[in-house]
Amino acid sequence: MDSKAPLSAVLLAKLTEQVERADHLISLVPASKLDWRPETAAGAISIGELLGHFLECLAGFCAALYALHPGPLRHFGSLRELPVNHFCQVDEARRRIAEYMSHIKEGFAQVTDDDLKRPIETVFVPEGEAALAILLGNLEHLINHKYQLFFYLKLLGVPVATRDLYQLRGQVP
Repeated sequence: MDSKAPLSAVLLAKLTEQVERADHLISLVPASKLDWRPETAAGAISIGELLGHFLECLAGFCAALYALHPGPLRHFGSLRELPVNHFCQVDEARRRIAEYMSHIKEGFAQVTDDDLKRPIETVFVPEGEAALAILLGNLEHLINHKYQLFFYLKLLGVPVATRDLYQLRGQVP
């Protein structure tokens, strides 16, 4: 990425990379294991539920982008109607993730670096906090659940390794 790129573009590139890796991991989920959850972790969600939770992670980005530019992104309001945090099949999760990413890219096209400093009110911080902090929090949320899926796949014996989790810089895949 160009070292003079706007910070919003750098953030979008990192998000895109993380979503690509999450989508890759989702593609490795055995269809017969969607109900699987670690037996020793009380309250752990199943893989199918985790796939539905990825949708909530991405919906959070859309909500933050909408808060920054509600006029041009008013059609993002229809995303609130879509189910998230539900038991999800692999094909539905992958399709919906691509749909969210299309909206996210459209939203980021509206965002300037100055926007990243602007406060956004949230249910967690009613007085508002910087859009960048909210977007980074959403990225952290997504990355944590990407690792959770990676760990679940490892426990299932799916042959995953570091290159499945991260985009390794300077290495040919």
